[in-house]
Amino acid sequence: MAAQTYISISELHPNFSHPRVAGIIIGKTDVRSFPDRKNVGVDRFTFSFTIKDSPDFFINVSAWGNDGYINGLSNGFSTGDCVIIENPLVTNKDPDKGDRYCPTTPSLYRLLVSEAHSQVCLCADLGTIDRLLPLIHLPVKDSRDFYSLADIVANGQKLDGTVINILAAVKSIGEPKQFTTSDRREGQRLEVKLFDDSVSSFPLVCWDREAIQLVQTLIPKETVLFISDAKISFDSFRSGMTATVNSKTIITVNPDTREASLLFSYAKEVSESGALDQDEKPEDVPDSITDVYTVSQLKHKAQENPEAFFGITYSFVSRLDLDSSVSKVIKARCSRCKFLVTEDAQSCSNASCPGRDQPLSATAGFDLLVDFTDHTGTLQACSLRSPVAEKTLGCTTEEFTRLTDDERTVMKWRFLLERCKIYVKIVPSAKHRSGTRGVLLDCCLADPGEVKQHMSALLQRP
Repeated sequence: MAAQTYISISELHPNFSHPRVAGIIIGKTDVRSFPDRKNVGVDRFTFSFTIKDSPDFFINVSAWGNDGYINGLSNGFSTGDCVIIENPLVTNKDPDKGDRYCPTTPSLYRLLVSEAHSQVCLCADLGTIDRLLPLIHLPVKDSRDFYSLADIVANGQKLDGTVINILAAVKSIGEPKQFTTSDRREGQRLEVKLFDDSVSSFPLVCWDREAIQLVQTLIPKETVLFISDAKISFDSFRSGMTATVNSKTIITVNPDTREASLLFSYAKEVSESGALDQDEKPEDVPDSITDVYTVSQLKHKAQENPEAFFGITYSFVSRLDLDSSVSKVIKARCSRCKFLVTEDAQSCSNASCPGRDQPLSATAGFDLLVDFTDHTGTLQACSLRSPVAEKTLGCTTEEFTRLTDDERTVMKWRFLLERCKIYVKIVPSAKHRSGTRGVLLDCCLADPGEVKQHMSALLQRP
């Protein structure tokens, strides 16, 4: 069927009979149930989704019905799919009821879908699909109307409870955590860490399965998000701000905007430089890191696994150049983009640095390359940087600069050729000959009893 037989969203009106609408799904909620007021003991089921058919127009669609119909319909398509809706009811929005909880749309109406009267199916017309697909990358709000993460942090509790737009890159995606509520409903929660050129880590929390499924498909450090209508809250547990995806939120992945393109270039450069890993604070070491590996197992898993992963290894530190010149142990990095800079530089040399045209603001920190070795091999050139290095070595950079050469050598031999318990993050890296890069998240001298227990378990593995 030709594309012109569809009624465009901008032309929809309640007087139309048997309208036929094509659009790309840009948002979708989970299925929910409510007691049916007309039939005691019976539940009605519903979910909503939002479709777009042009750069400027999109509309909310609500489906109502019994358990089988609604769950079957919801499982039939996801965000990013192109669908055709046959014979929906075109009705006026009701801002005091359901539309309060749906994305804000430019249309005066919303569509209602029911089993008896309507049909929703995936679009099979290639011409229509080609026309609709680019729309998924256009934000539903003005592409310049967003808060930077620094703006959110700076405004702090003044933003508590507000709904705003955010442009940020994905730093990392956590594991979904399942829970049961007090009324025995199953729930889930997933946390994404965002970053931009002003803040290196900011939490975005997802509670809906649909939102969780969407963010689990994203590639960390290679994805930029425009998040429309995210809820901002003050988290007293963290003593900081967090963003939450709710039923009004629309997430646009890799938006086709100038601002997003600049952030994407920045994210790519800062990721390749390894500068983002400098912000892995000791408290960022996930509680879930319990898997113990030999060095060869770490290398083998890295070859099979294109994603970053975490592990523990009980290995000897075989290279730790603490007695090199101080300039090789402590290095300066741009405060804004974390690129290495020289002490006499007037400005940052990173073309993507947000403060490139401003006077250089730099911070000094430990910046070491460490090798660790066990009976299976050596992992070379792993990053050990502040603040993890300060915790490991037990001294600050200022204290280190005041040590004599002999004192630095003594510090080096406290670790060199000693068995250590090392928490490591293994990251794919095209710039390293081995194809992987190790980042030390924590390192301390190992307890001999603990080593014996784990090494015997490793030797028994097939």
